Amino acid sequence: MRLILIAAAAALVSTSAFAQSSTTPAQPGPQNPAVHTDNANNSDMPVAGANSFTQGEAMDRIKAKGFTDVSPLTKDAKGVWRGTATRDGKSGPVSVDYQGNVN
Repeated sequence: MRLILIAAAAALVSTSAFAQSSTTPAQPGPQNPAVHTDNANNSDMPVAGANSFTQGEAMDRIKAKGFTDVSPLTKDAKGVWRGTATRDGKSGPVSVDYQGNVN
C-alpha cells in the first residue's frame, strides 16, 4: 500500500512540474477556419475533409467565382465536390472543398 502511495505522489509531482515548465502560449483561435468567408482561396488544391456543403451550395460557390455551365457535382471519397465548368471560354474540371475553396 505504501508503495502505491509513493508512486501516486511521484506521478502527481512530476505532472505539475511538467505543466509549469511549458511556456508556449496557446493560440487565440484556429489558424485555418473550417469555412473561408472571403473571396480568396487559402489553398491552390482542394483540401480533404468532411464537407458540409450541399451540392447546391457548392454550385453557388462555383458560380460566384465566375464559372458558368456547371455540370452536376459529385462528392469524392475525400469530401471534395467535383464537376466541370466553363470560365473565360474554357471548359475544365472544378472543385469545392470543405473550406469553400474553389479550384
